[in-house]
Amino acid sequence: MSGKYDSILHHGRRFSPKHPPVPNYERAAQFAPFSPLNGFEDAVDETARLTDSRIELADGRIDELDRRLRLLAEHVTDTPEISVTYFRPDCRKAGGAYLTVTGSLKKIDMYVRTLVFTDRTSIPIDSIIRLDGPVFALWGRAAGYTG
Repeated sequence: MSGKYDSILHHGRRFSPKHPPVPNYERAAQFAPFSPLNGFEDAVDETARLTDSRIELADGRIDELDRRLRLLAEHVTDTPEISVTYFRPDCRKAGGAYLTVTGSLKKIDMYVRTLVFTDRTSIPIDSIIRLDGPVFALWGRAAGYTG
């Protein structure tokens, strides 16, 4: 082989006495991806995140919830085990999510209008769309309710 660089082809790498070599992890940082739009990915993800819209309950369903809340108020000292489905508004965009919480009811705070569970979970009464539990069947029969 005769070429332009034959004289230096088999020589080792030269190191500068003034500048120490750059560690590999710092050298790799030079080639890290560049994102000129900081936060753009987060904004796209937030826009793509789906939320539910709040449904309006029919009058019959509102009456049923009211009846069940009154039964709970009468028997709250028994710390009944109930499941509550409610709407939680989203803090970032329109809509929200429907959540179901199951636990033992500690009290009904009529001043703040919340159901408070023994684990300190608090649910706004105005957001409730469903109340379930075996206690409603027992109390309902004892009170003469059907359904």
